[in-house]
Amino acid sequence: MQVKTTLTLIAAAVALFAGQAYAQTDRAAVKADAAAANKKGETKAGEAGAAPAAKDAKSDTKRADVKADASAANKKGETKAGEAAGGDKAGAKGKSDTKRADVKADAADANKKGETKAGEAGMAPKK
Repeated sequence: MQVKTTLTLIAAAVALFAGQAYAQTDRAAVKADAAAANKKGETKAGEAGAAPAAKDAKSDTKRADVKADASAANKKGETKAGEAAGGDKAGAKGKSDTKRADVKADAADANKKGETKAGEAGMAPKK
């Protein structure tokens, strides 16, 4: 009885693996078929096509040159609306000429007098 069961299991396993061995194709052949179908336009709606080729991903200009051009354009005010000003923390307005100590002193005076607008943060209390 055990021999019969064992032989049945072996026969089933051989049949299972034999069918898979004939059905397998290598990855390169599948990719070649898909590429040929994409070129001919034979892909069905909803199937992914080949990724579009990237347009000139690399630039010929050096990074230092690009930064120098951007800096010059920012100084002249030639940046377009919505473009980031090249590294300025103040954004498109440009940097302030007042010193940090003067700004802090003005803010402290305004806080003492109660001249800060609603929603403005006051000086943080010292702990």
